[in-house]
Amino acid sequence: MNKSYEQSLKIEDVRAGGFLQRLRNLCAYEIGVIPLPVFLGIALIVYLSAHLGYLPKNMIGGLAVIMTMGVFFGQLGSRLPILKEIGGGAILCLMLPSILVFYGFFGPATIDATKMLMKEANFLYFVIASLVVGSILGMSRFILVQGMLRMFIPLLVGTLAAVASGLIVGKLVGYSLHHTFFFIIVPIIGGGIGEGILPLSLAYSAILGGTPDIYVAQLAPAAVVGNIAAIICAGYLARLALKRPGINGEGSLIRAKAENDKFQVKEDTSSTVDFRVMGAGVLVICAFFVLGGLLEKVVGIPGPVMMILAAVLFKYVRVLPEKLEKGANTFYKLVSSAFIWPVMIGLGMLYVPLDSVVKVFSVGYVLVCVSVVVSMTVAGFFIGNLMKMYPIESAIVTCCHSGLGGTGDVAILSASNRMSLMPFAQISTRIGGASTVILATVLLKAFA
Repeated sequence: MNKSYEQSLKIEDVRAGGFLQRLRNLCAYEIGVIPLPVFLGIALIVYLSAHLGYLPKNMIGGLAVIMTMGVFFGQLGSRLPILKEIGGGAILCLMLPSILVFYGFFGPATIDATKMLMKEANFLYFVIASLVVGSILGMSRFILVQGMLRMFIPLLVGTLAAVASGLIVGKLVGYSLHHTFFFIIVPIIGGGIGEGILPLSLAYSAILGGTPDIYVAQLAPAAVVGNIAAIICAGYLARLALKRPGINGEGSLIRAKAENDKFQVKEDTSSTVDFRVMGAGVLVICAFFVLGGLLEKVVGIPGPVMMILAAVLFKYVRVLPEKLEKGANTFYKLVSSAFIWPVMIGLGMLYVPLDSVVKVFSVGYVLVCVSVVVSMTVAGFFIGNLMKMYPIESAIVTCCHSGLGGTGDVAILSASNRMSLMPFAQISTRIGGASTVILATVLLKAFA
């Protein structure tokens, strides 16, 4: 009896120890970088405040809503099978709030606080400026200049092929040339949500009238479908590379290794962040946004587009001291790592009405999106071979032109196991996307 009793005690101790270990593991689990118990506490505070009508109708209340949901939905989308391979964090953060608003999940306090932050305080514009200006000023000038020269022809031919293919397929499925170009093709190759769709929505609203939310709802679905198609193309190219070693650079774009190595610029992670310099970078970002507005009055091109042009020009001619460029880029990193998913939440709640999104989807719509991405990728494959690049890598980099910004680049390059191509992908996405936004705005203004 004593032995049996002792054995039962040991079993109970083991079970208790196992339970405590599981409890400790659960408490150590992080939502983003926040321990689960702390996150649940924060979420409960925000929920009760909103439910009882005490949520502050100011920037603090709005940030509390979008940050809480952004951290959770973003991590959920990044961990779910399949979805995590196609930029699931961005997709969930954009679409789930739209669905929740459609079914009346959010009360007036939540909507009002979010609207105050995103619309009345123009937090959206601030994020756009930080993403665009900070990313451009933070690029290596060597990559900016030489990468543009190296990728100019593949990007140009790929873009022309994408436009031609998209217009033909769009016409065959019943879309007008105007709608196909400006509302399907352009958002796919515009550089993603932050650097493409948002500036485009501002430009379209300035030219065509209405508010930006109308155009975000029409443009965003094409960008998402295009990103998914690009990831699938990249995965197929990676498998093709294994069968055809003669066209496989194994992550090297240029056949001459010495030249290719020049583009592998390693980021300095040893230096600490100087918050005074980062603060000066915020001022620089704001100044570029204001400058874009001033130039708009002179040349008639929307301010966000002029802001992009000014940033590229300033970077090219080295007008700003290096530390100010670094400050702007440091703040860009903060915004891109901490605020993209929350801003998507705000967009989904206020700018992407579900009924408008559903209206644009059809089999023909998806066919146009796929034709744009596939034709661009194929063009990059053949042109790259002619220009002494590895066709697989050239096609993948060109394909990045149709991704969802930096997130899309990571997803596309991860699907093809070629993260070493990131410098070229950034050229394709950022500069190619900015050029698309500028050209589309000029054309829309001419044909509006």
